[in-house]
Amino acid sequence: MSTATTHIVTEKQLVPELRFKEFDYRWTISTIGKVCSMKAGNFVKASEIYDEELEGMYPCYGGNGLRGFTKTSNQEGKFTLIGRQGAHCGNVKLANGKFYATEHAVVVRLSDEYDVDWIYYLLYKSNLNQHATGAAQPGLSVKNLEKVNVIIPSLPEQQKIASFLSAVDEKIQQLTKKKELLEQYKKGVMQQLFSGQLRFKDENANPYPDWEDRKLGEVLKEFVEKTTKSNQHPILSSTKNDVYLQSEYFTRDIASKDNTGYKVLKRNQLVFSPQNLWLGNININVKYDIGIVSPSYKVFDFKSELANVIYFNDFLQTNRMMYEYAQASEQGASVVRRNLDMPSFKAIKIQLPSIEEQQKIATYLSGIDTKIEAVNNQITQTQAFKKGLLQQMFV
Repeated sequence: MSTATTHIVTEKQLVPELRFKEFDYRWTISTIGKVCSMKAGNFVKASEIYDEELEGMYPCYGGNGLRGFTKTSNQEGKFTLIGRQGAHCGNVKLANGKFYATEHAVVVRLSDEYDVDWIYYLLYKSNLNQHATGAAQPGLSVKNLEKVNVIIPSLPEQQKIASFLSAVDEKIQQLTKKKELLEQYKKGVMQQLFSGQLRFKDENANPYPDWEDRKLGEVLKEFVEKTTKSNQHPILSSTKNDVYLQSEYFTRDIASKDNTGYKVLKRNQLVFSPQNLWLGNININVKYDIGIVSPSYKVFDFKSELANVIYFNDFLQTNRMMYEYAQASEQGASVVRRNLDMPSFKAIKIQLPSIEEQQKIATYLSGIDTKIEAVNNQITQTQAFKKGLLQQMFV
């Protein structure tokens, strides 16, 4: 809560909803300025920030979090950092060890009567960006931060809460690492499967037929169906990552108010942006029965006698195919847009397994996807659990 607004704290509000049973006293009211001493970091040249694998040894934190790595550090220890400028103004990060904090980050220091981890969680859930000023370039001043009211328990209770929340964070980190390893495993397996290094056999343990040399256009058939009225179907957006409902992906409508004449996209159809294909904007719609996309997009059906949709859903995202898309695209008026040459796109050479072997490959990769999705659901559930704890364990 901000000191700019008069707020009377009741006795009930000095006790959290969820609490360890050995603590029963009321928490005390204070301000961040009385609890912490804060100082902005130091300027660092952009040319002195590197990738970790290059020359940087120490994490470099700015207003948007981790920016890269530097050769030097200006801090050592365990501190809470607050982003104070930019789109991610108010972001809170816990740094431990040697690191560098830029002028866009505030370093929070504490006395021994406060637990560093607990303060991190307190600030993390406090929605500090609400105290920023400026519209075009929001900024948090140390003076404004110092005035923010906080309610504080004793050090033992701080440590107990922090220890519990840290265990939840550790669980999230373990699940995130597990997901990353599964994704890396899938990437490695895909490279072997789609190159033919790793082959399956049929139910009689016999090798499948040799792969055929084909052109990409041979397995595709362009589909053109346009809407006859506005909002005839849900508006979909094809992005670098997947197909989404526009209402879920963007915070505002980007389609025309009257979307009559938009292209219809059905389940299991291929969709891509000819201008952004070289950036990876190509997807198969496997989530929605029907929707509409911009008239500038291309939509294709797969020839069922030649192509397994799930197989191609992974195959078309491989590095090799991304290279081919770039080769088939010419520089346009914008640096980030290239014009796809459709004949060149259709002429991309591929080696095509039999439809039966495609199915085997698709089934195997789908099994990995199922495991990844299960871990991702665990991450989401644990994050929701943490969010609930933050709401109930703090006043």
